Amino acid sequence: MEPIIQTRDLTRRFGALTAVDHVALEVARGEIFGLVGPDGAGKTTTLRLLCGLMDPSEGEARVAGYDVARDPQAVKDHIGYMAQRFGLYQDLTVEENMQFYADLFGIDDNRRNELMPGLLRMTRMEPFRARQAGKLSGGMKQKLALMCTLLHRPQILFLDEPTNGVDPVSRRDFWAILYQLLKDGITIFMTTAYLDEAERANRVGLLHQGRLIRCDTPEALKGSLPSLEAAFIHTIQEAGHLPYGDWQR
Repeated sequence: MEPIIQTRDLTRRFGALTAVDHVALEVARGEIFGLVGPDGAGKTTTLRLLCGLMDPSEGEARVAGYDVARDPQAVKDHIGYMAQRFGLYQDLTVEENMQFYADLFGIDDNRRNELMPGLLRMTRMEPFRARQAGKLSGGMKQKLALMCTLLHRPQILFLDEPTNGVDPVSRRDFWAILYQLLKDGITIFMTTAYLDEAERANRVGLLHQGRLIRCDTPEALKGSLPSLEAAFIHTIQEAGHLPYGDWQR
């Protein structure tokens, strides 16, 4: 099966700083792929490159069959992107935010009347549809952002540290939603600095200093080691990149 995300020597430089350094990876249709690394590893830059929000300095990336540098609008038509920071309107209600994004996506009334109730049920946000976004908890804000991202039924969902700062119960709920989306055929590409969370992905890529050091299933990465954290620390130390304490979050 042809990968739905594919990069070759993907590189992004900011002056003398190389934020993403010749990254080569493939993501299959219908999997959860976790890009993992400490702060400053280049995770967000990689994600923005794949979403067509930033041009590469070198190399190429293809997403949903389109070259992200040559045809970024076609890429954006097939993906959903959820940034780290909550970017919706705080003074609008949950339902008003969803209606606004449905307008942006050009979704007609019949389709939005079909989609919105289903998304509210899936996220268990029905009781809060009339609450202002600014008065939601952190976990609820993430659910609202996810619902707005899903309104145009993207093939691929890009999530930038979606559970960062969210309480454990909300993290569990969020992952339950992601697994349901996976069953619906949506490919999920997410970044995270939480190693325990990375174990939930089908495959994981370890990014450090802009380089993809290793990429495999969590089970293969762990091998005989007790945890994914231990495997990542071992991999980084073996490569001579950084001491153990610098990896801990």
